[in-house]
Amino acid sequence: MSSQTSDNNKRIAKNTLLLYVRMILIMIISLFTSRVNLQSLGVEDFGIYNVVGGVVAMFSVISGTLATAISRFITFELGRGNNKKLSIVFSTSVTIQLILSIFIVVIAEIVGIWFLHNKMVIPEDRLYAATWVMHLSILTFAINLISVPYNAAIIAHEKMKAFAYVSLFEVVVKLLICYALFISPYDRLIVYGVLLFLLSCSIRIIYGIYCKRNFEECRYQFIFDKSLVKQISAYCGWNFVGSSAAILRDQGVNIALNLFCGPVVNAARGIAFQVNNAVNSFVSNFMTALNPQITKSYASGNLPYMTSLIFRGSRLAFFLLLVLALPILIETDYVLYLWLKDYPEHTANFIRLILIFAMSESLSHTLITSICATGKIKKLQITSGIIQLLNFPLSYIFLYIGFPPESTMIASIFLSQCCFGARLYIAHLQIGVSVSQYLRQVYLKILLVATLAFIFPLILHSLMNQSIIRFLGVALISILSSVVMIWFVGCTQSEKYYIKEKIKKLCKK
Repeated sequence: MSSQTSDNNKRIAKNTLLLYVRMILIMIISLFTSRVNLQSLGVEDFGIYNVVGGVVAMFSVISGTLATAISRFITFELGRGNNKKLSIVFSTSVTIQLILSIFIVVIAEIVGIWFLHNKMVIPEDRLYAATWVMHLSILTFAINLISVPYNAAIIAHEKMKAFAYVSLFEVVVKLLICYALFISPYDRLIVYGVLLFLLSCSIRIIYGIYCKRNFEECRYQFIFDKSLVKQISAYCGWNFVGSSAAILRDQGVNIALNLFCGPVVNAARGIAFQVNNAVNSFVSNFMTALNPQITKSYASGNLPYMTSLIFRGSRLAFFLLLVLALPILIETDYVLYLWLKDYPEHTANFIRLILIFAMSESLSHTLITSICATGKIKKLQITSGIIQLLNFPLSYIFLYIGFPPESTMIASIFLSQCCFGARLYIAHLQIGVSVSQYLRQVYLKILLVATLAFIFPLILHSLMNQSIIRFLGVALISILSSVVMIWFVGCTQSEKYYIKEKIKKLCKK
């Protein structure tokens, strides 16, 4: 068992490294293209694209529940080694997604266009372009929906090279899109939507070819297994509650900001979310590599190893975010100056609050995965769903009575911590995760590490005037301070030993 555990740990580390290469490429290009696209489109059009895309994203409340279910069922059957059932799960999943994509396109075209023309705050001269963006966003969404079973198969098999290679293609095309926007004589907002749609189609084709060639179960046949559909539907039924709340929290608040504050604030929030996505992708890649092991360990009955992954994953997810977010939290204004030069009001505050929210959410990732692995998600979705549903009405009330736009993110952070507490308790009930051990070994450690890591960079920030020297100094001290505190306060003795042994082996090589 120890040999198998060692192999699993090596696989997680290797896949995480591959995903980091992928992420670094995407992050660098995304930050660069965001600046150029903001300049090419203008603040108003950039905000319009974000809020219109948000309306379409609200329909992912349906697709997101199925995506989670499909990923869980494919990974679970792979962990059990049932290849025949695995093929049935895949083909049935593709059939479901095809039917669902047609349904969503029809509903989104009717509801989305009505909402765009009758409720949203869009300048009259940009309504035609916004309508085109709506159509293209719906089609892009449908393409991505059909890709879900293929992506789930790649993750379940832990073949992360595929994501790394496709990302090379993706970042090159995004650079070309960026250049095309800059030189385009046509409406740039429409051109942007068309090119992103074509990119989604290309990536969908590439993943389809890869899966068909490498995974036996990914040879699609028209299968509609009623018993499997019933299981997936039961799983999705409760997952729908949590997904609805998450969509309402993110996209519903974005629309509320548009109604009360206009597209410029949507642009500020959109920029902040791009920074968050770039930083948070470190954690996403780590969890993409870790999640299959959590699900497979439950499927094989290895609960002690599963519990160790939950604890270690929560700590490492938070620490990865802390190392990256700390210099940005302290030097937000200067980062924006270097990146965008000119940026909408409220952007800096949105970035700080969204990064804090991301660190709060990072604690829940392994807990959610472990609960979903059991297939018993009723308590999880009802409890966390009710808590997250409070986000939209709270935000709406705050904006209605005149609170600043940032108040919507403060509400999100508070409710995120409430959700974390609920998820930890549910994991205790269903899997036997010790709440007291988790609080001691994870929660208190990460709070202590974060508090101590802030001290030295904050002192340096307060002693120097804004400049490139201060920024580089704060960034360096932030990283060093975080790493030192993580090593001496955050890591367990076994983790320190494991790291030391890896370093020794690397030095010998």
